[in-house]
Amino acid sequence: MTEEQQGTAQQDSAQQDTAQQDATREALESPVRPDAQPAQPDQQAQPAGTGAGPSEPDASGTAASFEPLTVTYERLRHTDDVAQLHEYARRPLPDRAQQAAFSRATALLEAVAGNQHTPLEDRVFLASDMPFPNILVKLSDDPAPEVRKAVAANQDDKNWLVGRLTKDPDPSVRDAALRNPRTSWKMRLEGAQNPELDSDTLDFLSTLGVSCEPGAPAVLAQMVRRAVALNPHVSAETLQRLGADPASAVAAAARRALAASQENG
Repeated sequence: MTEEQQGTAQQDSAQQDTAQQDATREALESPVRPDAQPAQPDQQAQPAGTGAGPSEPDASGTAASFEPLTVTYERLRHTDDVAQLHEYARRPLPDRAQQAAFSRATALLEAVAGNQHTPLEDRVFLASDMPFPNILVKLSDDPAPEVRKAVAANQDDKNWLVGRLTKDPDPSVRDAALRNPRTSWKMRLEGAQNPELDSDTLDFLSTLGVSCEPGAPAVLAQMVRRAVALNPHVSAETLQRLGADPASAVAAAARRALAASQENG
């Protein structure tokens, strides 16, 4: 190839490069045509902070629009929609691995538990089956003794909560609390000393450390059994059994109390 031909080829190549660069620049700078459709991702991401979150099914089972936790909590706390309250009370909880959903569900159960429009049987169900302190504390102040009794018998109670229920004005609640293994020995002793305690519960307390909870601290259990023997409401049958108690102090107290009751009877 002659020098003239080589020069012509280089000039043509440079012109082609310039034309390609101009076309690329024009494509970049020109606006998108109205009919041009941008590629769509499989799932559009939600921008952070918009309040988007998992929707909750309503009472009919259909997905409801999402609302913040505080809004839903206040709505459930004040609503008189019995069907909705029942549905929330019986709704299965999310798996604990789903931490946000699980925390939201238990918080909303607290609102349901504190609403007196929630059916009594649902409040008793929550008091009996729920292990969550926020719900049990709410239900421990329920005006219905059936609900407080269910809380008192719940073995997931904190000991301070069940201890508080041993002082409940309703005898059935006090008795259920004293039978709960979560009750402290201090509360059991005070219960055994309570002259208003019924004979059935006294009979139960008289078995602590012997046939019931045989591994209990011996000294504490003996103190409770001796207090039972000295309680004026203890039955003769319980006194007779305590008269043969393996702890000599308990047996002596029971025999004295039995002899006194026979003299007065």
